[in-house]
Amino acid sequence: MSNPISYTTEEIAALLKVSKLTVYDLIKKGELPSYRVGKQMRVDAEDLESYKQRAKGIARASQAIKPEKSLSAASQVLTHGARPIIITGQDISLDILARHIEQNVSGVRPLRSYSGSMDSLIAMYRGESDIVSTHLLDGDSGEYNLPYIRRVLVSSSYVVVNLLSRSAGMFVQQGNPLHLNSWADLNQTGVRIVNREKGSGARVLLDEQLRLHGIQASQLTGYDTEATNHIGVASKVASGEANVGVGIEKAASIVSHVDFIPLIQERYDLVLMKKAENLHWIESVIAILQSETFQNELRSIGGYDLSLTGQVLYES
Repeated sequence: MSNPISYTTEEIAALLKVSKLTVYDLIKKGELPSYRVGKQMRVDAEDLESYKQRAKGIARASQAIKPEKSLSAASQVLTHGARPIIITGQDISLDILARHIEQNVSGVRPLRSYSGSMDSLIAMYRGESDIVSTHLLDGDSGEYNLPYIRRVLVSSSYVVVNLLSRSAGMFVQQGNPLHLNSWADLNQTGVRIVNREKGSGARVLLDEQLRLHGIQASQLTGYDTEATNHIGVASKVASGEANVGVGIEKAASIVSHVDFIPLIQERYDLVLMKKAENLHWIESVIAILQSETFQNELRSIGGYDLSLTGQVLYES
């Protein structure tokens, strides 16, 4: 009897180039059949292939739409008349927000894009997204997000609202054998780093700290080694492929055999593009952010500072 090939959630995430949380979401929604072996969740290869074929079918349907129609127009056909709004970013709080929007705001269908902060802002400038999440540190001012938003979204009309604040810092191997406790410690001999992709908030945080501490990126072994999400960085540290990586505390609570060194409290904001067709739902989204129902759900996850959640920080 043949033994069918199966994959762990980590392997599925790597194959699909998505976060592990996205894989769990697909399993939860029933889009990716799974089963448990001991404490480990597994997906059979044939079920993964079936999911990929269904996804390709949706892509072919969108390509069949006349070329002059935009991506948003194609998405609108696929969402049965509800206007799609694209929400970018990787934090699980955005998946929760998307669900609340779907349940409470009529006439729209939230779609998720797992892009980094800078790429998301550029996509918004190009008209390819409606709600963008950012956690970009400006090292000179110590300000999060607004300096970058103002530079990228030139002549655009938008509103910036706080989603949450969270602890960022370094993933280190369990027990912190190299005693890495500050940004300056990255300059130690023998340290091997794993980085995030260009445009991500974690990459900007690292680069700004290196600049402020007078450390050349070329001095860091592994600087060009990249992972596409926080869990990927933490996993490479846990496996011994690297000694340290930059990310958020939440990922360290998911990945085993890695410790977290908190170094900064980062502000995680949302940018909502104020196009004419968006105005009717912007107030509803802000109301969701300010609601006890939404905030209580985030509190149940833990690790978030919600003291500014729902507060309008800037409006152009």
